[in-house]
Formats: sequence, structure tokens, C-alpha cells
Amino acid sequence: MSRLYEYQSKKLLKKAGIRIPEGGVASTPKEALTIAQEIGRPVVLKIQVWVTGRAGIGGIQFADTPQEAEKAANQMLGMKVKNFTVDKVLVEEKLQIKTEYFTGLVIDDSKKSPLLVFSSVGGTGIEDIAKNHPKKISQISVDVSTGLRDYQARNLIRKAGFSGKLLVQLAGILTRLYRVAQAYDARSAEINPLVLTEDNLVYAADCHLVIDDYAVFRHPELGIEVAREFDRPPTPLEKIAYQAEEGDYRGTFYFFQMAEKIPEQEDYIGFHGAGGGGSMMSMDAVLDKGFKLANYCDTSGNPSASKVYRAAKIILSQPHLRGYFASGSGVASQEQYHSARGMVKAFQEEKLEIPGIIRLGGNYEEKAIEILKAYLKDIPAKVEGYGRDDSPEFCAQRLEELIRENKSLAYKVKPLTEPSFGPKRYNFETVTGRIFFDHQKCPNCKTKGCIEACTAEILELEEEKPVLAVSEEEAKKGKCTECLACEIFCTFHEQKAIYIQLPILGLKEYREKVIKENK
Repeated sequence: MSRLYEYQSKKLLKKAGIRIPEGGVASTPKEALTIAQEIGRPVVLKIQVWVTGRAGIGGIQFADTPQEAEKAANQMLGMKVKNFTVDKVLVEEKLQIKTEYFTGLVIDDSKKSPLLVFSSVGGTGIEDIAKNHPKKISQISVDVSTGLRDYQARNLIRKAGFSGKLLVQLAGILTRLYRVAQAYDARSAEINPLVLTEDNLVYAADCHLVIDDYAVFRHPELGIEVAREFDRPPTPLEKIAYQAEEGDYRGTFYFFQMAEKIPEQEDYIGFHGAGGGGSMMSMDAVLDKGFKLANYCDTSGNPSASKVYRAAKIILSQPHLRGYFASGSGVASQEQYHSARGMVKAFQEEKLEIPGIIRLGGNYEEKAIEILKAYLKDIPAKVEGYGRDDSPEFCAQRLEELIRENKSLAYKVKPLTEPSFGPKRYNFETVTGRIFFDHQKCPNCKTKGCIEACTAEILELEEEKPVLAVSEEEAKKGKCTECLACEIFCTFHEQKAIYIQLPILGLKEYREKVIKENK
């Protein structure tokens, strides 16, 4: 699920006609001063982070003058709060609050419907309200085919003990909140507190929406960079990884950075899983050996070789790794030779210098292990392949032994480089990349093995040179499965005349920065 900040959530409420305090977002103390001057009344400043209990850590402060607001913002910006560094504060008019309420909407998975909750007590979490004031809570399941009707909202508010104009105000907010949640595919939407001011107006004093990950693509206007459930802002490398996943429907690629700054002297490894349960077991195995995880990565659901390649390249964009550990469920239904080829291409390009243990249990695991053995024997590091009969514990033990043999050398991130293929080289687009053929080398090829290696059967010979057997449009739409088999065969058995270009947006610049920082 993808969280919105308070200021983002409030913009959506305002657009829907729900009253919010006057204010704006400041990224500098001067901006806070300007906003407070425009408001012209006492203000409240609130750090924009995904945590509760902001008041108790100095994350909510009040100011009677613009100068006080500037001073408070100066103290708040740059605060370290859990996994956040505060870079925005919300500056709003200070409301004269008479009463606080709570309202929220959440998807009730057991009933497969939205559940709307209202409490005549607010200001604390709904769990505390339910514990301390259970009789103050009213709720209703909403039929998604009809939505929340006005009379249902009024009945809910009436049940909570309200009547008259206040009932009408509160019921109107509930129906509008439902429409906001529905319009933006929110898994939850909470206004806490919903307040009644001294002049008898109802405001959303605080609000938070959480958007369904799978619906984020429908709402580019929300500016969500990574559709993942993080408890902090995504790191630059996570953003790069998400962009690689976002446009590729073939399988899953999940990347979570667990240590953005890796000390050179500590035993961090790159972790590459495949399937939730098996990946958890594999993580436990390496953690039991005393290793620390630089990242968690999962490529499952029958990913393409190109997706696994990109995952490996991103994992290897983290400095100071001691080893690379890939291990999943051991009984995956995906064709494991795709994963093997993706790693071969990545490790060969990197000329990998840290040991790797690759456990690829599942369909065609024997073929996958043979691919690793055949095509990674000439790189500086030792990489070993294992299957379902080799336990995660055994594989973790082997990684520990190889790292010891490698004398604990730490991985150094390298610049991204690729062969130079001029525009006159024969090439065509794939789903996420481009394949280049150096036809000048092809007359020396004895086997024409790239044709047989292409199981998708999209290549044919024309004057003894490999060319597309389908249209370029078909290849781009997915006829070329990016299995990488043609390149790997040509590279290791023939003329090194094929190169598959699989760009990773932003990774070149990211590596340049990492290299500069670690000189």
C-alpha cells in the first residue's frame, strides 16, 4: 500500500468539498515565514512523516507570529524521525477547537466491502478509542454497488447521538470522504481528529490516505514514486528498481534496501530471493551465519531473464558487499534457466569479484545449474549453483566458506559500460530493450547456434546471417521473450556478435555517485 502525506491527503479532501485549515507546505524556514504571514493568525506546524505521536517528539509546534513560525520550522526541518529526515512541514491556521471526533474508512477483507467508522471521541488512534470508549463508536459496511447513501451517513451520525445542523455537517463529510476513497482507490482513509470549532464549523484537522498499490498507475496525479508499502521514503536505488519493475508485467521484482550506507568493514551481502516463504527461510539461514542483509530482493512469478538481470545489476550497485546469495523456495514452478541466464549476463558484465551462491530449486534446475557452471567459470569470483536438495543452511555455510577463502574482500561498484554498436548494425527492439547483431562476424560462425538457442523461434538465417523471422512490431510486443539465450550462446561458443541492451533508467548516474562517494 502507498501512503500519502497529510498535506497530500488534505488536498484531495479540499477538492471534494471537505473543509480543511488554511495553510501550505514549507521546505525552508523562509517558506514557513511566508505562509504564516499570508495566514495572518496563529499557526500550527507539523512535520510530514509517516509516524504517529508527532507531538511527543516535537513534530507539532505552535507559533503566534510569522517569526516564531520561521524559528519553529528551522528546528523541525532536518529532524531525524525513525527512518525519516524531515524535509517538509505543514503550516496551517491554528483552529479554536471545541470538540474532536474520528472518522475513517477501511477495506474489510472478511466482508469484502468498505467499512465506515465514526466516533464521537477523537484525537487518539482508533484502537485506543475502541478500548477506552467502545460505546462511542458506530460503523457501517458500505455496498460498493450503490456507494454510501446520504441517509446511511445521517443514520450513522444519528446513532452516535447527533442531530440538527451538526448532524448534517458530519454526514456530508462522511459521504464526501467515501467518494474520495473510492475515486483514488484508497485501502484506508482516516480523518483524526475531525474537529468542531468554536464557530460551529467542522474541519479535517488531520488526514491520511493509503492507496492500493495495484491502482497507483491509474493516479499519476498523486505523484507516488514507488507503489510499495514502505515505512519511510524510498531510497534512490529503490526508485530505480521500481521503475525497472513498473513497465514489465512478466513476474515480480521487489527490491527493498535495508542498509543505504554499508560500512566497508562489516559483513553485508546482497540477497536475491524467489518466492516469499522460501526467501524468508533463506534469509534466516544467512542471518544465522552472522551476515547482514544490504537488501531484500524477490524475483518470482516466472520472471524473464531480463528482469532477473536487472535485479542483479541493481543489487550489485551497492558498495562493500562481501557476497551474493540467491535462494528461493526450492520448488518454484518458474523455469530456472531464465534466472540463471539473467545472472550470468549480469555477473559477466560486472566481472564479479565477490563469491556467489545461487540456489535455483524448481523447474529445470539441473539446466540452470549447468548454465551457471559453464558460463561463470572464468570470472574472478567463485559462483556455485545448487538445487532443491541443497538446504538454505548448507548454501549459507558454503557462502561463509567462500567469503573466507576470498579473504573478506569488499565489493567495489563499477561504472556501467556496454559495447559500442553503431546505428548501422542490424538490431531490433524487444519489450524492454534492444538486440544488436554484428553481421560482419557472422560469416565466421560455424554453428549458427543462436538460431537453435532461440526457443521463441523468432530468428532465421538470411544469407547466413541471423535476422528476425517475425515483424519488428511483433518482436517488440513480446515475441522476443528476452531469454538472453542467443547472446550467451554466441558469446561463449561463437563470435561475440550479439549484444542485448537492457537499459536501467538512472542506474548509470547512481553508480557514478556511489563511486565518487567511496573513493
